[in-house]
Amino acid sequence: MALLNFEKKYRVPGGTLVGGDLFDFWVGPFFVGFFGVTTIFFAALGTILIFYGAVLQGTWNPWLISIDPPPLEYGLGAAPLREGGLWQVITICAHGAFVSWMLREIEISRKLGMGLHVPFAFGVAIFAYTTLVVIRPVLMGAWGHAFPYGIWTHLDWVSNTGYAYGNFHYNPAHMIAVTFFFTNCLALALHGSLILSAANPNKDKEMRAPDHEDTFFRDFIGYSIGPLGIHRLGLLLALNAGFWSAICIVISGTIWFEEWVVWWDWWLNLPWWADL
Repeated sequence: MALLNFEKKYRVPGGTLVGGDLFDFWVGPFFVGFFGVTTIFFAALGTILIFYGAVLQGTWNPWLISIDPPPLEYGLGAAPLREGGLWQVITICAHGAFVSWMLREIEISRKLGMGLHVPFAFGVAIFAYTTLVVIRPVLMGAWGHAFPYGIWTHLDWVSNTGYAYGNFHYNPAHMIAVTFFFTNCLALALHGSLILSAANPNKDKEMRAPDHEDTFFRDFIGYSIGPLGIHRLGLLLALNAGFWSAICIVISGTIWFEEWVVWWDWWLNLPWWADL
């Protein structure tokens, strides 16, 4: 059965947050809705402005194009387009596109009678981005503390921000974030390999069922989290990776101003070995 024919029974009216029946429509396999329209608008406008910034910069080399935030002296005020105002408008467009995409996910979930786990997860990714370009700069008093929109300049910003606080790997929130990232990779690799091994048995053998998957890990480590549990774990790990990555940067320059290695002095000064 063709995929679109199969999906007809799921393409039910309702579930929209804005626009009612007027925006309750699909284009090919894609549900559009009001927030699909706003996603296209903000994404297109932001892309056009990036090209406009490339014209002002005088380069079409994708490695060198950079839309920079306003200089620090502008603080949190509006800047002229050529001096960071373009970055400010593109940031508004990015938020408009990202939030619209999340709201579109909510509408699709409502139509299908599903939970809102997908838009919630995407919301954590939006939070991480917003932390870098809005929350931290506001707390530090200037848009100039945000990262530029460019390949090389973005990498330079990451490097320079890390070195501004010594070795950034001593940041405890950074340690937590990296731990969740690596553990998430491990969990996804284990889950993906387990499913593929069960779905691809030896030639002329039947595909294995979830009970085979559970039994493998019970035999391997003595416990199986189960097919639903592994997805709960994967979501938990992924959300925490994004969340703590946002925390590790937002506390740098707002509540902690020194090199991060100094933060660990509390450990060295514990009374039972401070005098050793």
